[in-house]
Amino acid sequence: MVTPRQAAAAVVDPELQVLTIEELGILRDVRVDGERVTVTITPTYTGCPAMDVIRADVQDALRAAGYRDVAVETVFAPAWTTDWISDSGRAKLAAAGIAPPHRAGPVRLALSVRCPLCGSPDTEQLSRFGSTACKSLWRCRACAEPFDHVKAL
Repeated sequence: MVTPRQAAAAVVDPELQVLTIEELGILRDVRVDGERVTVTITPTYTGCPAMDVIRADVQDALRAAGYRDVAVETVFAPAWTTDWISDSGRAKLAAAGIAPPHRAGPVRLALSVRCPLCGSPDTEQLSRFGSTACKSLWRCRACAEPFDHVKAL
C-alpha cells in the first residue's frame, strides 16, 4: 500500500509539470492521526493561483490511494524559497529547458542566466514574466532558443 507521504509527494505541480510538489519543496508535512491524513503545503508565493489545483490534486491522490479523511492545510511561514527545490528537481528543470534558480548564499551579480539547452551564458531576458508569474522568459544568443527561468525568491 502507498503511504500517505508517497501519495502526496507524487503529485505533479500544475505549472512546472516536470516536478512533483515534493521536488518543488512546497510539500511541508504529512501527518496521520487515526483515519485522518493532514497534508501541509506552502505556496511558492502568496498569490500563487495554482494552490487550489494542488490542494485538489493532493486530496484526489490520497483518496485514490485509499485514504478517505483528507485535509490539506496551507502555511505561509516560513515562506517558501527556491532553495527548497531539490537537486533532482533542479536537474529536471534543466532537462526540460527551464533554467533553475541559483541557491541562496552570498549575493551574486548575475548578468545573464546560463542556457539550460546548450549551457551558454550568452543569454538575454525577453520578459520579466514567462509562462507563469514565477518564471521569466529568456533567449539564448548562442543557440537562439527561448527558455523559462524560475525566478529566485
